[in-house]
Amino acid sequence: MKYLKTSDIAKAAGAHPNTVRLYIEWGFLPPVPRDKNGYRMFTEEHLDQMCLARSAFRCQFCVADIRKSITGIVTTSAQGDLEEALKRAHHHLELVRRELQQAEEALVVLEHWIKGTALEEADKVLKRNEAAAVVGISVDVLRNWERNGLIEVPRNPVNGYRMYTQNIINRMKVVRTLRGANYSMMAILRMMTYIDSGKKENLRKVVDTPGPDEDIVYATDKWISSLLETEKQAEELIEMLEKMIAKRKKK
Repeated sequence: MKYLKTSDIAKAAGAHPNTVRLYIEWGFLPPVPRDKNGYRMFTEEHLDQMCLARSAFRCQFCVADIRKSITGIVTTSAQGDLEEALKRAHHHLELVRRELQQAEEALVVLEHWIKGTALEEADKVLKRNEAAAVVGISVDVLRNWERNGLIEVPRNPVNGYRMYTQNIINRMKVVRTLRGANYSMMAILRMMTYIDSGKKENLRKVVDTPGPDEDIVYATDKWISSLLETEKQAEELIEMLEKMIAKRKKK
């Protein structure tokens, strides 16, 4: 068997040799044996795994679930369980598509807010855990938003339970998407307070992150573009894992 050097793996994957060494240290590549002189002996399987890891970590994400999902795929594959990694990759694709749907829905809400028009509301009222599930966040995150004034939820006068209406759900989707688009909670609160006061103009001056030259619609639209790229990347990971499994079966 012809073995590859660290420089060979780095060049083929379009990475720096130090990145290869870090990926070994972090568990993103399988253990690499050394020869009698101490040089690492990489195989084609190491190269395939390196290419998979490079593809997986090509983009940076603000949503923790997506980052965690990608890391899980890579480490599972590095441990040799390609079938499980493939299952995780399919789940990852579903996760990205749900995030994309949330972002697209939030953009519609934002555009209506800025134009001063309202969306039609459904009559259904949800409980806190139901509302969190619909938006794809944890109950703890929702509580944090409420404590920081991003979400104000009325209570049922009869039983005291919080009532999450469609309008509040829409607001939650906007907050979630803007958080994903790098807006700070303080910036989002400023924007929400400004809109709640009936103002729609000069939102760029009210919200100062992620950049002074970006308004909320532009930044949200850019986040959607990033998610579309992430969706494409997820499909590529599935294809790469399927090829790695096919190679293994031929041996």
